[in-house]
Amino acid sequence: RVKETTLEPFRRGKRLQELVFAMARDLTRDMVRHEDVAVPAGVLFPQLVQVVRRYVDDRVFVVPPAHRLDLFLSPYYGLTIERLRQAIRPDGAAGEGPELPVYERGARRVGTTAQIDAWSSKPVMEVVKSHVNLMVAHTGSWEQQVAARLDRHAGVAAFVKNEFLEFAIPYFDNGQDHDYYPDFLVRMAGEPRFTLILEVKGRPDPLEQVKAQAAQRWLRAVNEEGSFGRWGYAMVRDPHATAEVIDAWVAEARDGDGDGDA
Repeated sequence: RVKETTLEPFRRGKRLQELVFAMARDLTRDMVRHEDVAVPAGVLFPQLVQVVRRYVDDRVFVVPPAHRLDLFLSPYYGLTIERLRQAIRPDGAAGEGPELPVYERGARRVGTTAQIDAWSSKPVMEVVKSHVNLMVAHTGSWEQQVAARLDRHAGVAAFVKNEFLEFAIPYFDNGQDHDYYPDFLVRMAGEPRFTLILEVKGRPDPLEQVKAQAAQRWLRAVNEEGSFGRWGYAMVRDPHATAEVIDAWVAEARDGDGDGDA
């Protein structure tokens, strides 16, 4: 005997406003717990109620037999909170403080490679323009080719492979917090001080866009905070194009805000 299962028991008696408040409550708790904002929960919650209500009204498109209430079921509920958390920014025009970057929490002083001293069984190559004399590679040749081109690039003052450095950009995906570890940090020659986060991408990554968006959000925060100069983000999909990617980003950085992808 086949018994039909529907969502009507969930939908019955539910009010959209009640579910909007529940989502705003969970989003408030999540953002305060992860220190995404410096706003007290009592101030943040009413704002997030308005954000959630507007999102549900303007950005959720329902195709029958689905119902708008179904948004508050898994997996849509978690995905909605994830999307909202990634999109919400402080309102500078309203006097809110800027979003601050998350820096590494280890014992080593932030912004230096001086104390890196570690062992690795992975392939290494000697590099010149790095305070860490050996670069640990995670690829057969791609990272090595990029490193060689960084060593030869006249506009590069120094670079480091992000190994043992613990330089991580936080991001949120599938209801969980994660850390994104880009491949290289490149300090450009000259003034003002520019640092480029350089990612080497040789194969498809289903989270590529999520990580890139997280990097852009981190860049906005670190550039607003200003202690470490200007930062940017670029991706190398072909090691032979490393110099071109860097030059394109530098040209954009010198002319603009330096936050964009190259």
